[in-house]
Amino acid sequence: MIKTKDLKKIYRTEEVETTALNNVNLEVKEGEYVAVMGPSGCGKSTLLNVLGMIDKPSEGEYLFMGEEVGGYSERQRANLRKNNIGFVFQSFNLIDELTVYENAELPLLYLGYSAAERKKRVSEVLEQMEIMARKNHFPQQLSGGQQQRVAVARAIVARPKLILADEPTGNLDSAHGEEVMRIVGELHEAGTTIVMVTHSPAYAEYSHRTIHLFDGHIVSENIQEEFRI
Repeated sequence: MIKTKDLKKIYRTEEVETTALNNVNLEVKEGEYVAVMGPSGCGKSTLLNVLGMIDKPSEGEYLFMGEEVGGYSERQRANLRKNNIGFVFQSFNLIDELTVYENAELPLLYLGYSAAERKKRVSEVLEQMEIMARKNHFPQQLSGGQQQRVAVARAIVARPKLILADEPTGNLDSAHGEEVMRIVGELHEAGTTIVMVTHSPAYAEYSHRTIHLFDGHIVSENIQEEFRI
């Protein structure tokens, strides 16, 4: 599903040049669950942004589902992204002025689904996330764990092939963190490909494979002989 070759991401200002990713060679197969770990500033979130086509590489190749997308325009990247990729962020990124239902519905509006299909899919996903009872609440009326469940619902409502999760438990206590990891694991069991950035070795154990980044390089990776579910 994902393949990069000598991938680089360089940020330049008039005075400073910063290499966030340096010759990253990575492959993620369809249906795989991969964790990305490393210290703060090592390039984890930058890698996720490039894989999610929010940002484009400075050099190297990025193939998504066999298609070279590194040189795509913003419009091309956006079209491919919205049809195939769901995002879960540490900070939830819910829209405060929209209800739980409306936040979850948003990707389907962008994709042009009919009102009937939107209602069916949103209802299904809110039930799946056990948040249906709060569908008319606003984000600020919810706990952190509830907000993250809404964020996951929004990420999966369009049934993407790939979920990119950037520290999805970072703002949660341990109980709610375990709950979100259980949900992500269930999505993987249902066939969704997962790439997750985490600082937690315990949460990395839910994955098939853990990739370790340092200073923009992949320095090691290990395969879990037994992964948590």
